[in-house]
Amino acid sequence: MRLILTQPQLKAFDNSHSRETIARILETIPQGFRRDDIIVLPEHAFFVQTQEEYLSILQPMAREMGCHVVGGSFHEIGEGVKRNTGAVFTPEGEVLGWYDKLRPYSDERSRVDPGTRLGEFRVGEVNVMVTICADFWFSDLFFQAKALPDLVLVPALSVTRKSTPDYSRALWRHLAISRAYEFGVLAGISDWGYPSALPKHITSGVGGFADTTGVDPGAFYRATGDAELQLIEPDFAALAHFRHDRNERGFYWKK
Repeated sequence: MRLILTQPQLKAFDNSHSRETIARILETIPQGFRRDDIIVLPEHAFFVQTQEEYLSILQPMAREMGCHVVGGSFHEIGEGVKRNTGAVFTPEGEVLGWYDKLRPYSDERSRVDPGTRLGEFRVGEVNVMVTICADFWFSDLFFQAKALPDLVLVPALSVTRKSTPDYSRALWRHLAISRAYEFGVLAGISDWGYPSALPKHITSGVGGFADTTGVDPGAFYRATGDAELQLIEPDFAALAHFRHDRNERGFYWKK
């Protein structure tokens, strides 16, 4: 399995730009995609308000790439539904399952309600949990999982009130390392690149991959930084060894 963490510079409400930008950066993947690869798109990569609009964009993308796609998220608003939601797609473009943002953030709370669907999926032999952006900051949500995830994926749309992305990048790096170590998981974050065009705030490009199974602290977090994507080959054998060592010391809440 390869993990493709995207970090495109996007423009709010410009879906054509998002399509073109995402397609361009995915074309750079060497030798194309494998069936068990997972592409992770950022939160709100596309601005739509209905499930039909969302599926019309993401299903063809998954079929074209021929791999799994974590389709970011969108605000589904209408007929009594107000939620920030997204789906995981199979290589055939079928919906593997839906996930919601359980804790809407800041001004978003005036537009959507807290969701109810925690993102738990099985991709091959890997347990995957998807948390949308700020949900990653609430450790209690991990305790709602039915099974200990191997891989936690975070579609994000980071915003900052600071003049540079440094503050947010540092916070997300430390949080991701803490989550990976505490729960014995690997964690991948996809975000809007810095700078992207939002009406009020600037984005921070906090994306990266947390893996605490090694002994080099400098390798605990591989930041995407100013790149548009990061290609990761998760080492699940190392994760299993790490978990065994931690389980021997009574660290984990689930097996």
